[in-house]
Amino acid sequence: MAEKKGMKRERWDEGVITLSPSPGIVSWFSAVGQKEREGPLGSKFDRVMEFAPSPEKSFEVEERELVMAAFSGCCDGVSRPNVAFGGDLLNQCVSTGFAMREQGIPYVGLYGACSTRAESWALASIFVWSGASPSALAVTSSHYCTAERQYRLPLNYGGQRPPTAQWTVTGSGAIFLQSGVKNVPLVKRVAFGRVLDYGVSDPFNMGAAMAPAAADTLLRFFEETDTKPADYDRIFTGDLGYEGADLLCQLMEKEGMALGKEYEDCGRIIFDPETQDTHAGGSGCGCSAVVLCGEILPRIRAREWEKVLFLATGALMSPTTLMQKESIPAIAHLVEIHAPED
Repeated sequence: MAEKKGMKRERWDEGVITLSPSPGIVSWFSAVGQKEREGPLGSKFDRVMEFAPSPEKSFEVEERELVMAAFSGCCDGVSRPNVAFGGDLLNQCVSTGFAMREQGIPYVGLYGACSTRAESWALASIFVWSGASPSALAVTSSHYCTAERQYRLPLNYGGQRPPTAQWTVTGSGAIFLQSGVKNVPLVKRVAFGRVLDYGVSDPFNMGAAMAPAAADTLLRFFEETDTKPADYDRIFTGDLGYEGADLLCQLMEKEGMALGKEYEDCGRIIFDPETQDTHAGGSGCGCSAVVLCGEILPRIRAREWEKVLFLATGALMSPTTLMQKESIPAIAHLVEIHAPED
């Protein structure tokens, strides 16, 4: 493929790619469940889906409907994307795949656990930046009931959740990217993570499994770009929750890259731990997706924040590996977003 005119190619160093000219984030849309609507960010989500119990509708169908709502809402008022990237937490990514069969566009299915939010976004950005596609959409989702019964316990078991457990968010978020668009947030850099495994095997403590991967990607990014945490208005991870976020801060401080007041985790801000009984916070592909669409991108568009790092983490386990007593590998991918340029 011929190099796109004006495209700046930079060395591939430690998985960091600078995108110039930068793809524009034209639109975004979030769809959530009722529990998410009742949380601190509830009024910022675009659509609340109310699912009534029904023997004819499975939890998997509900999650599929979340994906379709996010996709259609994101495309409202813009042209249909030329390609879509997406995934979810379920085996074979059935929520996204089944939803996309109604869209009639090329689709790239991805699995990076909760890191799929940044993974799909980064790949969609590269497609637009490179000229491979004029536009692209990235969508991810999760559902509390589908994830819990797949990875941990049957829902009707009634098992007690330990304090380190996170609550899988019921939600979906979609982002539409296009080249040559002005007055929209821009994707400046992306960075792909490495798979790390520090021997954590507890599926109720994913924050501990993912924090080292988050630190690894951040440290490599700062070194490669010659930047530091204070250079950014905000740094968001998703979704380490309270346990993992605290551990990440300790790891970064140990390396001389302390995360200050600019740092926050999507899993810590989506629920109220005092009133919603979510223990260590939120998790799932839908958690960082809806926080990104409901809280982060609108504030970047309004120029409240000029430069933001968004880092999505994923625990790369499966029901089979958990039954085989395997430890939990983890990964973290990063996207750097800037406010619209004058």
